[in-house]
Amino acid sequence: MAAAHPKQMFGEPISLVGPTPADLESTAELEKLLHEAGLYETPEESAVREAVLHDLQDIVDRWVKQVTFQHGYPDAMVDEATALLLPFGSYRLGVHGRGSDIDALVVGPSFVDRDADFFGGLGGALAEAEAVTQLQPVPGAHVPVIKMRFRGVQVDLVYASVAGHHLVVPRDLDLSSDRSVLRGLDHATARSLNGVRVADEILRLVPDPASFRTALRCVKHWARARGVYSNVAGFLGGVSWAIMVARVCQLYPNAAPSTLVSRFFRVFSQWRWAAGPATAPLMPVMLRDIEHDAELGLPVWDARANPRDRTHLMAVITPAYPCMNSTYNVSQATLRILREQIEAGHAACQEIAAGRIGWDALFRPFQFFRAHKSYLQVDATVAGGEDELREWKGWVESRLRQLVAKVERDTAGELLCHPNPRAYDAEPCGLQCTSSFFIGLSTKQQQQQQQQPPRQPEQPKFDLRATAEEFTYDVYKYEFWRPGLVVTVTHVRRKDLPSYVMQKVRPNGHELKRKRNDDGSSPSPSSSSSSPSGDEDFGGPARSSSRAKLNPT
Repeated sequence: MAAAHPKQMFGEPISLVGPTPADLESTAELEKLLHEAGLYETPEESAVREAVLHDLQDIVDRWVKQVTFQHGYPDAMVDEATALLLPFGSYRLGVHGRGSDIDALVVGPSFVDRDADFFGGLGGALAEAEAVTQLQPVPGAHVPVIKMRFRGVQVDLVYASVAGHHLVVPRDLDLSSDRSVLRGLDHATARSLNGVRVADEILRLVPDPASFRTALRCVKHWARARGVYSNVAGFLGGVSWAIMVARVCQLYPNAAPSTLVSRFFRVFSQWRWAAGPATAPLMPVMLRDIEHDAELGLPVWDARANPRDRTHLMAVITPAYPCMNSTYNVSQATLRILREQIEAGHAACQEIAAGRIGWDALFRPFQFFRAHKSYLQVDATVAGGEDELREWKGWVESRLRQLVAKVERDTAGELLCHPNPRAYDAEPCGLQCTSSFFIGLSTKQQQQQQQQPPRQPEQPKFDLRATAEEFTYDVYKYEFWRPGLVVTVTHVRRKDLPSYVMQKVRPNGHELKRKRNDDGSSPSPSSSSSSPSGDEDFGGPARSSSRAKLNPT
């Protein structure tokens, strides 16, 4: 049996100094801002969330008994069969707020099959439940998941069968301290289990959970405001931000939350992230030493032993065995933006400490549509209504990191990309629905001019038609593609952004200036698009506009 090894924090604290009265006053100001921003639930909202988990557990209980019966077990064993529903993520960490989703793990008996029983059986039961809307099974995800809304609350369900529990999964099952639950698991199941295990381990390793929670709420609020909260877009997700904040809590174990937030930006503005093969090795963010287990043999992130792990641009390592890099999606483009935003956060915290600005300045939203003059607009369009749009735009969104990488590759790094993690939905036209994503474009010359006196050199021009065609070709490899699912890549200037985007972009209460035709419609931008329907074979050559050349000035 694999034994649980003693777990130690990684490294020594930087400072043991406790809070001053000024620190406590600053923390009170921060907490007031968090409450005003709606980052804390009301008691009524908390009750709704608890009711959702209770009712989901009831559905899971009925499902597992039905599955046990279908597998041919006698009635007595059917009555004994149980499964467990365990929340993880922000809910388990205690940092969820209004509108937060619930991530939950279903732990079932060892004979339950994820595809046939979880996605097929439980997915079917949920489809029939009156409380469930927007049901979306995603069996092919890195962590296979069922997405849905349950009484209006977004819920993401993952599944794991646990060795040693053939029929009965005890309500007090401890997934965190008993490593034997990992025996015989495939990689997808181990990743599913690790959501709960990582959350528990983070809370165990931080010196003061209350201070950690307040600081994490602040950092997550900042990351959303600055457009860098999205794992799928190549930025960081909730687990990564939680581990980074927890590391700062270890380095300053007695500090007040306001100090922890300030130190967060100081520490990570100076952190040695990898930027390419010529730099020194990356410095991983870790809460404890990396552990291997020869008996269990699960793959573990360890740049010392695994050459592939050394190629990662960021390394924020989950603390529970088997440890993984939670920032594997980060690219050169998103690392550049993360650095810029963390450095800007550090500068703001220095101004706050000097008394020249207040904490609200740290959380001012990044004005994405003021930051660039040119954009790539990626439209995901369907002919079958909103349910179909959720499926298709989720797939397109997951491929956007590849488009960013292709653009910077094909322009030899001269054209810099800034992906916006937000999707903008157009008004439906019957059953035809469109959701748009945007990637800001700038050149190295433009970024250098921000640091130097203004000049007017001739800006380079780039032809991205082949890049867009390669991207759309890859998108149409979607396993469940069918006629009516279309992706379009368009170059659009700021002044020509679609009206449904402009209606949502009102910095300082005013829309951005934009050019309109005499009839009030938006000018039609040049585009590079393709569809595998019509006269073309599936996945065949992409059609593109001859006007897809762009000058990002």
